[in-house]
Amino acid sequence: MNRFLVKTMKVISVKVRHDNYAYLLVDSVSSNAAVVDPFDVNAVKVAANTLGLNIVACLTTHHHHDHSGGNKDFATSHPTAPIYGGSDKVAAVTHIVKDKDEFKVGENVSVKCLATPCHTKDSICYYVTDTSDSSQPGGVFTGDTLFLAGCGRFFQGTASEMHAALSYLGSLPDKTIVYNGHEYTASNVSFAKFVDPENPAVRRLEDIAENNQVTTGLTTIGDEKSWNPFMRLHTDAIRKAVGAAEGSSEVDVMRELREMKNNFKG
Repeated sequence: MNRFLVKTMKVISVKVRHDNYAYLLVDSVSSNAAVVDPFDVNAVKVAANTLGLNIVACLTTHHHHDHSGGNKDFATSHPTAPIYGGSDKVAAVTHIVKDKDEFKVGENVSVKCLATPCHTKDSICYYVTDTSDSSQPGGVFTGDTLFLAGCGRFFQGTASEMHAALSYLGSLPDKTIVYNGHEYTASNVSFAKFVDPENPAVRRLEDIAENNQVTTGLTTIGDEKSWNPFMRLHTDAIRKAVGAAEGSSEVDVMRELREMKNNFKG
């Protein structure tokens, strides 16, 4: 269990399965919290009870079982708590959300829904801010859309949709802290070094991965724009890595880069 964002709004990561992250999004004024992707509801409840938190909602980033698989257990143990998700494919969903929908957790935590279809059609990222302190950086729960130095597979979408999704997330303030769905950072660093070998930002992320078993919550959207190959499609290094022909679009580069990553053995 790791804690981030130390003021009114707090985020606590809870490792579930072998590499998934669930989270507690906490409003410390009210001691209310929302859970994000609570695959292992008991593990999340233990973390909440340890901190004296009252769980009041569930935020689901997409319908895949390793993210929504705990929702039915959550609904049983918290029958009055809303379960947010992007479609009726999300287990036990009670509130289907759309792009730019907003709601609150507790008194001061604002949640804005960002539709990012591609990995799944119902992928929703949740941008969270502390309404009582504008100086505090916000955070974004990215599920399997954005990883540190990576992105999700295009299971239900296209290269164009992933490019749009990552561009959308890239429009958030650079200081926004990234809370992603899996601990894939070490393998993503290996690929980033392969396709962007002269980028010093990738070396910085490599240091983070080598020195932290938990990397979620340690980096920002601004960082992703500096080291994530899938957010650097315009650069000469990435275009060269995929062998992009003159005049190839960023969507073309995204398509080739994702295929390279799918087959990467480094």
